Order: sequence, then structure tokens, then C-alpha cells
Amino acid sequence: MNARRSILAGLLGRGVGPSLTPELHEREAVRQGLRYVYKAVDLDDGQLDPDHLRELLGSAVELGFDGLNVTHPIKQAIVPLVDQVSPEVAAIGALNTIVVSDGRTFGHNSDVTGFTAAFRDGLPDVDLGEVLLLGAGGAGTAVAHALAALGVRRLLIADPDVQRVRTLVDSLRRTPHEVQLDPVVPHGVPLALAHVAGLVNASPVGMTGHPGTPVDTSGLRPDLWVADIVYRPLFTALLRDAHARGCRTLSGAGMAVHQAADTFELITGHPAHRDAMFGDFDELVAAETGGDRHTPEAPAPGPPTRK
Repeated sequence: MNARRSILAGLLGRGVGPSLTPELHEREAVRQGLRYVYKAVDLDDGQLDPDHLRELLGSAVELGFDGLNVTHPIKQAIVPLVDQVSPEVAAIGALNTIVVSDGRTFGHNSDVTGFTAAFRDGLPDVDLGEVLLLGAGGAGTAVAHALAALGVRRLLIADPDVQRVRTLVDSLRRTPHEVQLDPVVPHGVPLALAHVAGLVNASPVGMTGHPGTPVDTSGLRPDLWVADIVYRPLFTALLRDAHARGCRTLSGAGMAVHQAADTFELITGHPAHRDAMFGDFDELVAAETGGDRHTPEAPAPGPPTRK
């Protein structure tokens, strides 16, 4: 990679215009003396079919892109379209990173590693006996695999799309992780929430454009830990209510930064300066919100400040 004059990357997905990922990549590239251009490609509903995605991927290869991030809602749909996938993608059935090399495309999933690192940073000693996961799409599937690898003993999974839950459960049963898997129908979520140790929101509910909370927060207890992978806004209504009720919380900041760093490394071959990238993230979020950061002084604490 050192001989390359420049690096071209992109982000494919719906509603990606406000994403902080392009800025995180480009700032890190400046620190490393790399010429790096990262373009966000916002897809509308008419551009999500497999034929169009195949054309987009072919165009990216032809135009000389070095890599792509892939986000909601095409993390699963694009998997069959790449030339080769990592073992993690093969097991999960979803990807968020495509590396382009010698005209071929290689799929990876840095959502898994990103969530794992963020969880270890922010909730290193919580009870992993029973966890309720909301959302079984591409991000939810990645988070489920990360939770299983972290040692969750029983994972309850809720999603309005029953087939997506079945697909997620099947993917986890193909792994060596010893975790009990229990699908939860939407009306069963309040009962499940009453006895689990932790709650993870991997659904779009709470993000910009999808306001609200994915559960009735009156059921949150002080002994419950709550994680939300949404980072736009950084402190969702779920996290704010959880914090107010005494729960330990984890925002989407850590996952956002770690997955960006992992993808940067995959595309460039250069180790990322993660502490500096957390500083970039804080600065970008604070500029948008007038003060919200991923540090504990904010209303809903996320990972501790990284020194």
C-alpha cells in the first residue's frame, strides 16, 4: 500500500449522508500521511435490488476503489455479490466491509470486532448470563455473534421479522459457541426484559429518522445494563431513560470508532491510531450537538475516555 499514490473508499447504504465514518477515515489518513478520499453513496429504495447492487460493486471495481463500507439495509443482500468472504461473513451472512484488490472483492465484517472491543472497553465486568437482543438484521446478527463470543450463556432475540430471527439463530448454531438461543415474539419482549441481565438494541429504533424507544422503558431496572449500537444521536432515548433509571449504559460510540478503525486497517494495511480516532469522534459529535461526547460526563455514559 505504501507505493499507492492515493486511496479511494466509499460507503454504500440508505441515509448515509450524516455518517461520521468518512471523516474518521480521512482524518486518520492525514495523520498517517496518506492521500485518502472517502465518498458516501446514499441509496434510495429503488437502488437496493441485487441487480443494481451488482452494478454498483462492478463500477466501484472499475473506477479503482480500494474498499467500501456497507451499511443498512444491504449488509446481507450484498454478501452473495462479492468474490470471496471471510469465515466470519460466511458464518454470519452479513458484511460491512469490502476490500478491492487486483479486480476482486473480499467481504469482511468489522461490526463484530467493533462491538466486541467497545463492549470490553465500556462494560467489561457485567453479568452475561441472559441477554435480550433487539434486532436480527445485518448489524443485529453481527452483535449476536459478538455476544456469543464474549460468553453470553443465554441469548434472547426479538425482531418483528420472524424469518430474520430464524436465520440469525441458524447462523449461530453453526459456530462453536455454547449459547442457548431463544427467539422472542414482539409481544413477549416485556416479559423477557423483566428477567434478563442485559439489553442490546441493534434495531434502527432510536436513530435519526426513527425516533422513539424499542422497548417500554418503564420496565428498565437499576441492575440491568443497556447497550445501544445507534450513534446518531449518540445518546438515544433508550440510553437516556436507562441512565435515569440507574442502569449501566453503553452508547454506539465505541462500536462506531472501533469498526471504522478495523475497516481502515483492512483497506490501507496501516495500523489505526484508535485513541486519536476516539478524539476525532468526540470532536465531531460535540460540534454537532453542542456538547455530547462519549465520556461519562454526558447524560448517558459510554466507554471511558481513552488516554
